[in-house]
Amino acid sequence: MKFHGFAASLAALTLFSTTSAFAATQISWWHAMTGANAEVVNKIAKDFNASQSEYELMPVFKGTYPETLNAGIAAFRAGQAPEIMQVFDVGTGVMMAAEGAVKPVADVLTEAGAKFDKAAYLPGIVAYYSKPDGTMLSFPYNSSSPILYYNKDIFQKAGLDVNNPPKTWNEVWDAAKKIKSSGAAPCGYTSTWLTWIHLENFAAWNNVPWATQENGLAGGDVELKINAPLYVNHFQALADLAKDGTFKYGGRTSEAKQIFLAGECGIFTESSGGLGDIVKSGMNYGIGQLPYDSDAPGAPQNTTPGGASLWVFGNKTPEQYKGVAAFFTYLSQTDVQQYLHEKSGYLPVTLAAYEATKKSGFYEKNPGRETPILQMMGKAPTENSKGVRLPNLPQVRDIQNEEFENMLAGKQTAQQALDNAVKRGNAAIKEALGN
Repeated sequence: MKFHGFAASLAALTLFSTTSAFAATQISWWHAMTGANAEVVNKIAKDFNASQSEYELMPVFKGTYPETLNAGIAAFRAGQAPEIMQVFDVGTGVMMAAEGAVKPVADVLTEAGAKFDKAAYLPGIVAYYSKPDGTMLSFPYNSSSPILYYNKDIFQKAGLDVNNPPKTWNEVWDAAKKIKSSGAAPCGYTSTWLTWIHLENFAAWNNVPWATQENGLAGGDVELKINAPLYVNHFQALADLAKDGTFKYGGRTSEAKQIFLAGECGIFTESSGGLGDIVKSGMNYGIGQLPYDSDAPGAPQNTTPGGASLWVFGNKTPEQYKGVAAFFTYLSQTDVQQYLHEKSGYLPVTLAAYEATKKSGFYEKNPGRETPILQMMGKAPTENSKGVRLPNLPQVRDIQNEEFENMLAGKQTAQQALDNAVKRGNAAIKEALGN
């Protein structure tokens, strides 16, 4: 009797313990962060979980940005979507068009009774992730701006000024040629994300149209304008430098980072969010602003936010939404945003975190780290520099990348590549709109 009574008590205790252990509401967070940035994601999740006991945030790596977006779409169709998904800026139009699939972050926060003041966030970032009426649709987790990195040791070997990075594209071409010809490195220049850096931000930074309808922000019936002379000259310069390896193409997304980290190229344009891995590598690096075209009147203008934001899927329970709101509130805390900014190179999304970082003397101790923020906030955005938005921007970028790859392989000129990209891109946009 005593044994059976003990066994029953033990079973009850085990059941109670198990129930208590799983009482926390689980919140899945699908993301695309790798390397140093994945470490930041895991630490933020761990610290949030330790800060309270009601919710358990579970970060799950789902591959590259495009792979994560595709995985989320497939999961939603199968009724197995996560609560939170990190979506890169390119997918914003796709998510906005997914009526019913997502719940606006502004609604998630207000319905949960969380304090939400849109004015607390950097205006240029919030505007990009909001409806035309100002409703914030997603939480800007890792906003970035493209900047120039350079290897100071390679600069020194090539006889270049290690304290004076190139400011215009012509200066980049000249420095890249000198690096290559001097033997300081096998290649002078490489870049990640040709579509984001050399088209979308090239347009904004030089204040030229990327497309009609304010680059798609004012309406969906859009026609691309990326075959104008300024773009053609820029891409022909890249094609010419690629012939002898002065410019080395790494791939469509962030693959070129490995080329730069390996010391193969001396100059590199990449997201400010790529900083973590560069710091981790131990390289003697420098930072410069994104180069501008000296033939563009009024340049430089302002860059547009890249990186990604956190979207919340629909059809979740009120308790799950409360958990999401609790996490976003935690993520908005000044010390959390300051940590994210200083460790990753991504921009702080709140004004308070930016001011706290500035006040701490971080920018004085780390020259160049304020550059991506100043680039985005330096001037009020124009119709050409608010960003770009299409319902099928990932597809249009794929078309552009195909044409660039044919150009870099010597199969066509820059004019032909950009003409083809405009023709095929416009057709894809019309098809997406059902025209």
